[in-house]
Amino acid sequence: MARYVTEDLDQGLAIITLNRPDRRNAISMELAEDLVAAVARAANNPDARAVLLRGAGGSFCVGGDVKGMAEHGHGSGPIDHQVSELRRVMEVSRLLHDMRKPTIAALDGAAAGGGLSLALACDLRIAAKSTKITTAFAKVALPGDFGGTYLLTRLLGSARARELFLLCPLLTADEALAYGLVTKVVADDDLQRIAHEIALGLAQGPSLTLSYMKQNLNLAETASFEVCLDAEALQQTRATVTDDHREAARAFVEKRPPRFTGS
Repeated sequence: MARYVTEDLDQGLAIITLNRPDRRNAISMELAEDLVAAVARAANNPDARAVLLRGAGGSFCVGGDVKGMAEHGHGSGPIDHQVSELRRVMEVSRLLHDMRKPTIAALDGAAAGGGLSLALACDLRIAAKSTKITTAFAKVALPGDFGGTYLLTRLLGSARARELFLLCPLLTADEALAYGLVTKVVADDDLQRIAHEIALGLAQGPSLTLSYMKQNLNLAETASFEVCLDAEALQQTRATVTDDHREAARAFVEKRPPRFTGS
């Protein structure tokens, strides 16, 4: 049974909540283990067509459990074992990034360190107006984890990623929006509702087509233009024979909203 993560399914939307509010959802090894298992279940669940990641208690995630590290030390055993254990739970970022379903992070309170890395692994980030965002790693003498260096570099470019990692500025939500770090900023009281609405809209959208689209977008991060054109040609052709495309075409002609089934 999960200790630090809760899971819900609402009309095709998998809602995964970091549930360690007394530590502002700081990432302990136990929370990380629960989270990677929950995200893997969502990725493999055919009834889940999108994923919403959020934090309990008014904060998304402050990053690694630095207080716990100071009180109890880091992991035990040979360094190779510790590396293997950390890499195992860091797989959650790859799952969020690579799964063939839209992933959305709802950011409130703070998104820092490894918490920011988790948000960056998602396709969209909706932030409450008062949210504070920072890489934070250098302030605790750590180089970064959960894919933050990879994800921030590809999202904002090398120069901006170096600035945010080396200098650790504390960004407001509006500053993060100006940087291109978050997708949308909303009033604090509206965050959970709006993030849920956006995520649910994606869950009820043409999920097979969105899967093709996400594969193309991920490929574009590393592949050549020629390879991406080949992939677009393949996925576009596949999409034209889906029920959802036929429904969308009929709805366009009939001037009504489409009713997607995900097939």
